[in-house]
Amino acid sequence: MLDLQRLRALHAVSVHGTVGAAATALGYTPSAVSQQIAKLERETRTALLEREGRGVRLTDEALQLAETARELMAIMERAETGLEERRGVAAGRLTIAAFASAARGLLPGALADLASRHPALDTRLSEVDPHLSVDLVAKGAVDLVVAHDWDIAPLPAPAGVEQAVIGEDLCDLVVPAGHPLAGRKSVRREELGGERWVSQPPGRVCHDWLLRTMRSAGFEPLIAHQAEENPTLAALVAAGLGIAVLPRLGRGALPDGVATVRLEPVPRRRLYALWRDGTSRRPAVRAAVEALRTQGNSCLARAADQPQGPSDGT
Repeated sequence: MLDLQRLRALHAVSVHGTVGAAATALGYTPSAVSQQIAKLERETRTALLEREGRGVRLTDEALQLAETARELMAIMERAETGLEERRGVAAGRLTIAAFASAARGLLPGALADLASRHPALDTRLSEVDPHLSVDLVAKGAVDLVVAHDWDIAPLPAPAGVEQAVIGEDLCDLVVPAGHPLAGRKSVRREELGGERWVSQPPGRVCHDWLLRTMRSAGFEPLIAHQAEENPTLAALVAAGLGIAVLPRLGRGALPDGVATVRLEPVPRRRLYALWRDGTSRRPAVRAAVEALRTQGNSCLARAADQPQGPSDGT
């Protein structure tokens, strides 16, 4: 008889790519995950993981077993959803993945609201980039995802995944306080040719948006510096090293020496909650989506009211 927990560990490695990442997602230690898979190898008398450089590779037999694990987990999920729906109470564990600025600006309030209203619900948050998180929810690695897209790059929802709009986040052009554009009320994209940019690394949604948008404006953006976090990008702008486009949600106070300018057309990104359609009836999922929408209305409204112009560091 195959053990479901060991199959779950193998499935997590297949989804996340490494034993360490799988352990983080499951809330285990890497050694615990390795032990689970070693026991599964003994039970099946089959090699499941092979060393590949510093990581591991799933064998063909492991990939087949991981797909079986996904199917079994989907059956368990339907059973648990049915029981929770009959009880009518948001309960059990709910895993959520969100991109960085949503995890900072949206999720704390939403999770606090869920904890207050639904004490039997155990929420678990992890920070994941949108281009990865949507795949995680589709494969059953997390229950709910908060992701975003930009005005020129719609977010595709995989088959079997439902989505709901949380709200719309506005973005600003951020320039050094001494920059010629700092005193402007607005600037068009076509005027930004020849500027040096700071941006998130390639593969990130914001980086792709910058490339596509500036190319459509008629020039190739010169990306001089790259960083993961928006506060780091703002610090690079404050040091006079380039300009950037930064969303308002979760941005916080900008450092001294930075000015925000309205970019025309105003860049916008839509925020979504995504979950598997098999869990749509689960009270925990419905409660989480409601909390995200309520918190999103409040947070995004405050972000939309942020003043333009130089930062005073407050």
